[in-house]
Amino acid sequence: MKYRIKLLAATLLLTTSSLALAQYIWIDDKGVKQLSDRPPPPDVPDKRILKAPGKPIFNPYAPADADTPADAKPPKPATTLAERNADYNKRKTEAAENAQRTAADAQRKADQAANCDAARQNQQALDQGLRLSTYGQNGERGYMDDAQRDDLRKKTQKLLADCK
Repeated sequence: MKYRIKLLAATLLLTTSSLALAQYIWIDDKGVKQLSDRPPPPDVPDKRILKAPGKPIFNPYAPADADTPADAKPPKPATTLAERNADYNKRKTEAAENAQRTAADAQRKADQAANCDAARQNQQALDQGLRLSTYGQNGERGYMDDAQRDDLRKKTQKLLADCK
C-alpha cells in the first residue's frame, strides 16, 4: 500500500514538472516581458518570443548567425611583434618629445615671470624719483639725468605691457 502511494506521488511530480516546463516567454507590444503557460497571441512575431516549449531559451550573448549587418567590419588581423615594437617605439618618442616640450614651456614661463618681476622693481625705483646710478665702460659711476630716466621708464612700461 505504501508502495502505491509513493508511486502515485512520483507520477504526479513527474507530470506536473513537465507542465511547469511548458512556459512561454515573450515581449508584448509595450515592451513588457510576458510569462504564461499559454502561447502568445498570433500577432506576436517569432523574434519576440523568447522561450517556448521545445524551443531553446534565448541567449542574448550568443553570436548572431544571419543577423549580422552587411556593413560590419571584419576583425583586424593580428599584429606582428615587429609592428607592436614599432608602435611602442613611436609612442615612446612622442612621449619624450611631449615631455621635452612641456619642460621647455615651463622654463620659458619661469624666465618670463622673473623678467616681469625685475621690470616691476625697476618701475618702482623709477617712480620713487630717487637718483639712479649707472656704471660706464671704465667702471665709473654716473647718475641718470631726466632724459635717461624717461627713456628707461618707457622701455620698462613696454616690458610690463607684455606681463600679465
